Amino acid sequence: MKNQITIGLLGFGVVGSGVAKILQNHQEDLRHKLGVPVTIKKVLVKHIDKQRGTEFASDVFTNNLNDVINDPSIDLIVEVIGGTSEAKDAIERSLRAGKGVVTANKDVMAEYGMELLKLADENKCDLFYEASVGGGIPLIRTLEDGLASDRIRALTGIVNGTTNFILTKMKHENMSYEDALAEATELGFAEADPSADVDGIDAARKMVILASLSFSMEVRLEDVLVRGLKEIQDGDLELAAWFGYTVKLAGSAKKDVDGIEVAVEPVFFLNSHPLASVNNEYNAVYIYGDTVGETMFYGPGAGSLPTATSVTGDIIAACRNLLLGVNGKRLHAPQFERKVKSDSNRFSRYFHRIFVKDEVGVLSKLTAIYSEHGASLASVVQHPRKDGEGAELIFITHQMSRQQHLNIVNELNETSEVVSVLSHYRVEGEE
Repeated sequence: MKNQITIGLLGFGVVGSGVAKILQNHQEDLRHKLGVPVTIKKVLVKHIDKQRGTEFASDVFTNNLNDVINDPSIDLIVEVIGGTSEAKDAIERSLRAGKGVVTANKDVMAEYGMELLKLADENKCDLFYEASVGGGIPLIRTLEDGLASDRIRALTGIVNGTTNFILTKMKHENMSYEDALAEATELGFAEADPSADVDGIDAARKMVILASLSFSMEVRLEDVLVRGLKEIQDGDLELAAWFGYTVKLAGSAKKDVDGIEVAVEPVFFLNSHPLASVNNEYNAVYIYGDTVGETMFYGPGAGSLPTATSVTGDIIAACRNLLLGVNGKRLHAPQFERKVKSDSNRFSRYFHRIFVKDEVGVLSKLTAIYSEHGASLASVVQHPRKDGEGAELIFITHQMSRQQHLNIVNELNETSEVVSVLSHYRVEGEE
């Protein structure tokens, strides 16, 4: 039996240095949990001469990946480089060398997860990726182990802390989008280039990972309907509050006999919905299972230490498998063939905000359009515009297909009495 576990750490940025700090500070706890010490032997960095203020000796750092992967004494690789191509190559080479991998890389796992998990199976290695979704929330482990006996039907949640922080500031402090984004950047919740967050791409990648695991099916990024914060127009948050809703950029995934549907978009959540009260950088995911019913997982979704904590949790799991000699025993092949629903089989309620000319008969003409498309209306409200030009009609529909929704929006935009469809949202919560 091994008398210690040695780690090769790829990357020493915010998350990598956090992982190193946790491992160094918790050696007594790790030895108690595992029975052996866990040490970092090599750290891959871009610039060896950079001052880092760490307890590691200078010979621990290297800029050559071969120094880490080809070291026979290193048992486990921890990848926190970030990005796609370099990280994917490092994970592949590590697995082919027979070394288990722990990664926090959502980009790689969303695009190449199935391929890499298959490679891990072929080489009898572990590949853990808890930190790729949800920061400090143990979602992956819950789906793989805690809910393994259940059949997951749907999940919906807030999986991007940056956008949730921005929307919280806009709603509760009346901040502009620009000011809220600036504060998120200052606090380290947003990257210098926030486009992946605010455009919904980051959340979409996480939903690919969660949906693939939940439904035991290959889900691709191209399968996800994505709409970002740019879809939110001036006045939408106030209108949502007036109707008793809160706007969240949410991910959703559902599976039934017709296939799967996965989306990331701004959603109107009824204020009584648990996700409506999830604020700031926190994430929360609601999971619906056949036997367990509804469960919700909540925690910090942004920040270096929550992510580093998840990475370290995976390290402990991988170390246990190594010590027990059961690493690489879990098969990851999908159970079901990929089948994605058409828009005609995706059903929801919708909020439509329509800028119309202030003319007689406009309301009856527009409601007739909904009727012609087989859609019924739950609420109809007319709002005056601040500029005094025309009027705004607010329609909240009963359940209808996304195809009906798209057809209605297209026809509304082509109607002479309509200036424009200002915004539209999916609505979640009891009618």
